Amino acid sequence: MRNWQEMNALTLAYLGDAVYELWVRTHLLELGHEKVKELHEQAISYVRAGTQAQVLHVLLPDLNEVEQQVVMRGRNTKSGHPKNVDVVTYRHATGFESLVGYWQLSGQTDRMRWAFDKVDEIASS
Repeated sequence: MRNWQEMNALTLAYLGDAVYELWVRTHLLELGHEKVKELHEQAISYVRAGTQAQVLHVLLPDLNEVEQQVVMRGRNTKSGHPKNVDVVTYRHATGFESLVGYWQLSGQTDRMRWAFDKVDEIASS
């Protein structure tokens, strides 16, 4: 596999989206949610672009230089966006997903856990 630095930011975001989605689903089960409809509704509040953008804004002050560069690459990558979210929010969410993809590929699970620990308070607000 290629080094994360050689990958397109959208490729990092693609991986980050999957990693984050798996964490959300596992986390919701750990919280005791069992009904599929309830799981789905809760998962949406975690994975929607607005929540991911909010998480990124909370994390930004504590990111190191490399992490900030990954976020910038993801945020500045030109791509389409869904009609139900504004382009700025969507790009920030892409930056967050790129960051998660970077952490996954570089084996930085502690950084991911640190970030994901902040998600509950943001998703529930």
